[in-house]
Formats: sequence, C-alpha cells, structure tokens
Amino acid sequence: MTLTRRHLIALAGLGSVALFTGALSFQYIGGLLPCTMCLWQRWPHRVAIVLSIIGVAIPNAIIAWLGAVTALVGAGLALLHTGVERAWWEGPQVCGASAAQDVGALSTEDLFALDSGPRIVLCNEVAWEFLGLSMASWNGIFCLILAGIWIAAARRPA
Repeated sequence: MTLTRRHLIALAGLGSVALFTGALSFQYIGGLLPCTMCLWQRWPHRVAIVLSIIGVAIPNAIIAWLGAVTALVGAGLALLHTGVERAWWEGPQVCGASAAQDVGALSTEDLFALDSGPRIVLCNEVAWEFLGLSMASWNGIFCLILAGIWIAAARRPA
C-alpha cells in the first residue's frame, strides 16, 4: 500500500498530537513545570495539528509545505533551547522573567512559604533527560522527523 498525501499529513499531525500530549503529560501527570522556552516549543505543534486537520480534509501541497515549515520552526526552537540548556549560548531575558515579576508582587511571607511559594522554572536547567538528551533535544529530533514526513506529503502527488 502506498501512503497518499492525506495519509502522510495525518501521520505528521498525529506525531504533533503525540508530542504535545506528551509535554502536557510531563507537566500535569509528572509534575514537571515548563519553562518559557518549553512553552514556545508547544506552539508549532498546535499549528501543525490545525494544519493536519485542514490537510486531511483538503490534501493540498501548500498545506503540507506549511506543515514542514512549522515543524522546522519547532526544530529551531528546540535547538535554541538545547543550546541554552548546554550553555552554548545565553537564553532570552524572558526565561523566568514573568515568574520574577510575579515574585515582586508577593509578600515576604509568601516568598518564603515552602508549600505555596512561587515556582520559577529556568530555561537553562534540564528537568528531564533520556540517553543524555533533554526533552528539548528529543523534541528537536522528532520535529525534524515530522518535517521529513510533511515534505514527503508535499512531494507526493495528490
């Protein structure tokens, strides 16, 4: 059986659903709060999911190319985050900035409360890793695979 453009678009979309669901599972089941850059990495998956829904209904090459670009943006964000985690470069100022602003609004008592104090997640700290690669690194690898699937879909005849 030959995979059609529609099949490949659906596969790429399901890949983004799996990665997005995995990130939410790590957050809400595993208790690993995301940093700012982690949240950025979720956006390309959201866009890819919407594109895949449209692409399954209307399997157009343009939609598949947009999906490929979206996956490559996701890979780029993941590489940026991996570089920050490995201290290859500094992260953006927003990493922890919103949490720091929230901290400024708290009283001294609230700041030192162990059970309800602010939880700041820094972008340069690896919260979880597997085989020496962080979640950001794995996301980047999978985004490149998804980009390949989107490109295959774009190149497949309708």
